[in-house]
Amino acid sequence: GKWHMGVNCKTRHDHCHHPLNHGFDYFYGMPFTLLNECQGTDDPELAKSLQDTYWFYTQMIVFAVFTLVIGKLANLFPVKWKIIICLAICGLLHFISWFSSYGFTKYWNCILMRNHDITEQPMNLQKTTSNMLKEAITFIERNKHRPFLLFVSLLHVHTPLITTEKFQGRSRHGLYGDNVEEMDWMVGRLLDVIDKQDLENTTFIYFASDHGGFLEAHRGDSQLGGWNGIYKGGKGMGGWEGGIRVPGIFRWPGVLPAGTVIDEPTSLMDIYPTVVQLAGGAVPQDRVMDGHTLLPLLQGTEQHSRHEFLFHYCGVFLHAVRWHQKDSGTVWKAHYATPVFQPEASGACFRRGICPCFGDGVTHHDPPLLFNLSQDPSEANPLSANTEPLFDMVVRRIRRAVEEHRRTLNPVPEQLSPYNNIWKPWLQPCCGTFPFCWCHEENNEA
Repeated sequence: GKWHMGVNCKTRHDHCHHPLNHGFDYFYGMPFTLLNECQGTDDPELAKSLQDTYWFYTQMIVFAVFTLVIGKLANLFPVKWKIIICLAICGLLHFISWFSSYGFTKYWNCILMRNHDITEQPMNLQKTTSNMLKEAITFIERNKHRPFLLFVSLLHVHTPLITTEKFQGRSRHGLYGDNVEEMDWMVGRLLDVIDKQDLENTTFIYFASDHGGFLEAHRGDSQLGGWNGIYKGGKGMGGWEGGIRVPGIFRWPGVLPAGTVIDEPTSLMDIYPTVVQLAGGAVPQDRVMDGHTLLPLLQGTEQHSRHEFLFHYCGVFLHAVRWHQKDSGTVWKAHYATPVFQPEASGACFRRGICPCFGDGVTHHDPPLLFNLSQDPSEANPLSANTEPLFDMVVRRIRRAVEEHRRTLNPVPEQLSPYNNIWKPWLQPCCGTFPFCWCHEENNEA
C-alpha cells in the first residue's frame, strides 16, 4: 500500500528510501502518497498556495513581455529586443521549472511499484483496490506455512477517496461513507483468507488509523475527510485530540480475550516492540525506545499503559504533551503551540487547506494550555492556576519530562528543507526513458 517515504537519494536507481532497504522483503504499492492530482477531478492538492503564487508570477511575466512588445511595435517607449527576448526566456524557464514539478504530478508521483520495478505510471485508479487486495491475499497464501509480517497501508480512506463503481452510492454518508464501506469489505476479505488458511489462532491482527479525520477536505458542501466526534481538531494539527486519537482494533482468537475494551493511551510506535516480542527477538538496548510492547496490556497481565508521557509533534515541532498520571489515573494534556483556525471558531484551517506547524499559522502558549482529558476530552476548558490547584505542579512535571525527552534525541538532516522539497529530475522514478514515463502492467487481471 502507501509507503509515503520516498524512493531515491542521489540517483534515480539508488532506492535508498525504498521499503526493501528498510527491512521489508517484498513491496507492492505507492512509494509516495495519494493526491487529488492522481484522480484529476478536484483542485490540485500538492502545494496549492505555492502553485497559485508561481502561476501569478508567470502571468505577471507574460503580461510584462506583451506590454513591452506592444510598446516596442507602437514606438511608445524605447526598449531593445534583446531585453524582451531575455525576459521571455526567463519567464519560460520559470514556468517550466515549477510546472514540471506540479503540472505532471499525476505522472511523476502517482505510481505503483512491485519491489524495485514500476508497474504503473500513472496508476490505474479503477484497478488499484483490486490490485492491492490481490497482492495481499497472494502474500498470505505464499507465506502461510511460515511466520510472516503483512503490513497493509490502505489507500482508503485518504482523499481523493478512490471508490470503485460497485461501492459508489452504497452509504448514507456520501463518498466518504462509500470509501469506508469498500475499506471494510477489503479488510473482511483479508480476514476471510486468514480464516480459510486456518491461520486465525496463530495470527495477531492490529487495525488502526494513522490520524483522525481531515476536516479541511471538502468538495462543495460535502465533507470528504471524516468526522472526529466530540474531539477537537483533526489531521495535521499537532496536538488536538481529533487529529491523534484513533481506535485500535485487535484480533487473536484463543490468545486475546474477545470483547474487551481497553481505555488506555498507546501509540503506533508500539507496533515495533510488539512485533519484535512476537517474533522472539529483543529491541535494541543502545537507545531510548519510544514504543512499548502491547501484549501485557492486551492479555490483561497489566492494567495500565506503559506510556506515562506521549509527545505530540507537528513536523519537527513539539506542540503538545500528554501525561498519564500513574498515582491518580488522571490524563493531562499541555499544549505549547496550537494552530490558528480560519475562520476563528471553525475548528479547522479552511483558508489554508491544512494547518501549518510553525510561523504565523500557530499560536505559542506560555504557560501552556492545560486540559484534564479525564474530565474534558473535548479540550473545551483550558485550566489555569486559579481554576486548578494542581496546575503549577502538572506544568512543572510535564516541562521536566520534555527536557528528559529532548536529551534522548539525536539531530538528523532536515527532511523537509526547501531543497529536499523541490523536484529533482535526476531522482524521478521512471519506467521508461525519462521524461517519457508511461507504463501499465500487462495482463494485470485483477
